[in-house]
Amino acid sequence: MSAGEHFAAECGHGARQWHVPPDRSRRSARQCDRGRRFGTPHPKDNYWRRLLYGHEDRTFEKRLDVSFAFLPSYAWETGLGLGGMATGLYRLDRTDSLMPPSDAMLSGSVTLRGAYLLTAEGHNYFKGRRSRLSWLVSLQNKPLDFWGISRAACDVNPVIAYTRRQVQTRLHYQYEPLRHLFVGARIDLRYVRAVSIDDPAYLLGQRTAYLNTGVGVSLEYDSRDFIPNPRRGVYLSVCQSVYPAGLGNYGRTLWRTTVTAGYYQPVWRGGLLAFDLYGCFGSNDLPWTLREQLGGRWRMRGYYEGRYTDNHLVAAQVELRQSITRRLGVVVWYGGGTVFSGFDQLRWGDLLPTYGVGIRFEFKHNINLRVDYGFGRQSGGVVFSMGEAF
Repeated sequence: MSAGEHFAAECGHGARQWHVPPDRSRRSARQCDRGRRFGTPHPKDNYWRRLLYGHEDRTFEKRLDVSFAFLPSYAWETGLGLGGMATGLYRLDRTDSLMPPSDAMLSGSVTLRGAYLLTAEGHNYFKGRRSRLSWLVSLQNKPLDFWGISRAACDVNPVIAYTRRQVQTRLHYQYEPLRHLFVGARIDLRYVRAVSIDDPAYLLGQRTAYLNTGVGVSLEYDSRDFIPNPRRGVYLSVCQSVYPAGLGNYGRTLWRTTVTAGYYQPVWRGGLLAFDLYGCFGSNDLPWTLREQLGGRWRMRGYYEGRYTDNHLVAAQVELRQSITRRLGVVVWYGGGTVFSGFDQLRWGDLLPTYGVGIRFEFKHNINLRVDYGFGRQSGGVVFSMGEAF
């Protein structure tokens, strides 16, 4: 997972404001009561039923609504493999129909290229609907292609190979003093090491391993109705993080600022336009482990993750999402972005395009499995992931 992906998760995706339509919740409860009253046998809750009906919201009926699946996995960077996931939704107060459900997910995969990934993450919403906690713990080992750690180097260097090993823990607490306005504090601890790198000179004199600990604050305006699959709303976020020299081994204090803006608007029956603007800006000469990597699953789909790497990244995208049946949909998108070492080196001609198509399947209540094929400049590839890109 790239540094850009981490910051997208914690500042652009991590603060999830869930909403369950009250009519669906009440209808589900009425159906349960009617079944008990007339002696209707409850269907056996097995793997296949969870797979077929896992999109139904049952958090008012069950303490923990769990669905799981095992299936082939594929990522452009890591290749074909076998993966599994378990997702759970729960409510700390099942008497409050307006309170969002909390979620937790455990996922993992092993691929033919020798990659393995294990991630546990979740979002806990406390009683009273005023505070929430997002958390993540991940372990990964990924053999990857590598072009360098600056845009200039990535433009000219031939591709080499290395293995990226990473352990990360992240916590992000937020409080809502005013409607839709959130203030928060976060901590991010990560250790990243480059193993078996073909040419250490590609790191421009930096070490092959770094430990970095970041602490920060966030300010967000979030009126989205359901973050993994928003139907309407506005999202504005500013996150400021500091990496003190005494809490890592880089030898100097670093900073990063992340700005995210999103807008979601229905356009016709089953159709939605989604807009996303993202920028991440850091100290000059960041360690390679904290630099922005263009490409991957979230932004600039169609580029190999890390094909272009540098201190700063800006990207924008617009996506049309169209529902076809209750659980199946399609999307098309277009956008652009770039990475750069400093603002004096930001060039319009360096802007890279991204566009593509995808399909969606509602695996869990309002949470989609997605398969996208993205195109870039002399580039293209498949993205398979859980949840919308933004």
